[in-house]
Amino acid sequence: MSRFRVAVHIVPRRGLLDPQGKAVTDALRTLGFPAVRDVHVGRHVVVEMDAADSTAAERSTRDMCQKLLANPIIEDFEIASVSTL
Repeated sequence: MSRFRVAVHIVPRRGLLDPQGKAVTDALRTLGFPAVRDVHVGRHVVVEMDAADSTAAERSTRDMCQKLLANPIIEDFEIASVSTL
């Protein structure tokens, strides 16, 4: 068994209302960043776990996201990285 750190990005699904993202978009434009078209505000989750290998760590984290960490109706998730500790 090895210890792994898995980073996950969770964001609202495209096309769904993201009031926080809209507020950030408007604020950035007001602050002089007119090129900003859209902002999506989500979460960054880091899971540390023991697993046989990186594939098992990623598979387990994906299962966690599908069951608890991300709401599959309104959010998408992406496993950003899997690294050994």
